[in-house]
Amino acid sequence: MNDIDGDKTNSSVNQPELSRASLADLPQVRVMDENGEFRDAEITGERPLTIYVDKNEIVTLMTLGSHPELLTLGYLFNQRFINDLNEVRSVQVDWEVDASVVNTWKGIEGLEERLGRRTVTTGCGQGTVYGSILEELENIRLPKIRLSKETLYGLLKRIKDYNQVYRKSGAVHGCALCRQDEVIVFIEDVGRHNAVDAIAGKMLLDGMSGEDKVFYTTGRLTSEMVLKVAQMGIPILISRSGVTQMGLELARKTGVTLISRAGGKHFLVYHGFDTLQQ
Repeated sequence: MNDIDGDKTNSSVNQPELSRASLADLPQVRVMDENGEFRDAEITGERPLTIYVDKNEIVTLMTLGSHPELLTLGYLFNQRFINDLNEVRSVQVDWEVDASVVNTWKGIEGLEERLGRRTVTTGCGQGTVYGSILEELENIRLPKIRLSKETLYGLLKRIKDYNQVYRKSGAVHGCALCRQDEVIVFIEDVGRHNAVDAIAGKMLLDGMSGEDKVFYTTGRLTSEMVLKVAQMGIPILISRSGVTQMGLELARKTGVTLISRAGGKHFLVYHGFDTLQQ
C-alpha cells in the first residue's frame, strides 16, 4: 500500500507539468523453494533513473520506479538544487531512456560549482551530498512536539499494515510521513533515501508543512537521513533500525528527536528525551 494522497495545504503554488510514468507492476521470475518445487515469484524492480536539470546531468539513482516524479522533485529539494516548487517548470520521466528531465523557469544559480562540491555518504542508491548543505545546519530550527508512548505504539502497529512491496518481494525500504499515529504518506523504494526524497517531493507538491509531523523509516539513521528529515522541517525521526554516530551528532545540532530500534513495545531514544510523554 503506497499511500500518497496526503493532505493538501497549499493550492496557491504553481504546479509544474508532470509526467505520470510510474512503474506499477513487480516483475515475475521462476524460483525453486526448499523442497525443490518450482513456482512463480515477484521480484523487486530496480531501474536506473538519471536526473537532468536544464540539460545538465545531476545524478543516476537506482529506483523501484513507483513515484519517479516525486523522487525527482524531492531529491532536488533535499540537495538544495531547488528551494521552491515555483522554480520548476516541468518534470518528464521517460523509461525508454531511463531519464527524468527537469526544466526550470530561470535555471539554477551556481549549478556547476555545486556539482563540483560533493560529499560521499552511506546513502543506499545515492551516496552523495552536493554543495554546502552541511554548512547550513545552523539555519535549521525545528519545532518541539510531544508524542505519548501509547501513540508511538499505535503508530508502530499501524505501520505493519503497509510495506506492500516488501511483503511480496522484499528488497525495499519503507518510509512514512505521519501525524501522531496517523500515516499520511507511505512510500517504498529500493533505497531508503529514495523513499524519503519521494515523500519530500509529495510534501513540496502539496505544500505540506513538516512541523507537526513524525517520520518513520525502516532504514538506519545515518547523517544523511537525519539531515534530510531536518531540511523537511520534521522534528521526530523513528526507525526500526539503528543510529550511526554522525547521525546522532547531526540530530543534536538540528534538534531532531531520534527514536530507533522501534518495534512492538520496544524503542530506544537517542536524542530528544523529553519528546516522549509517559
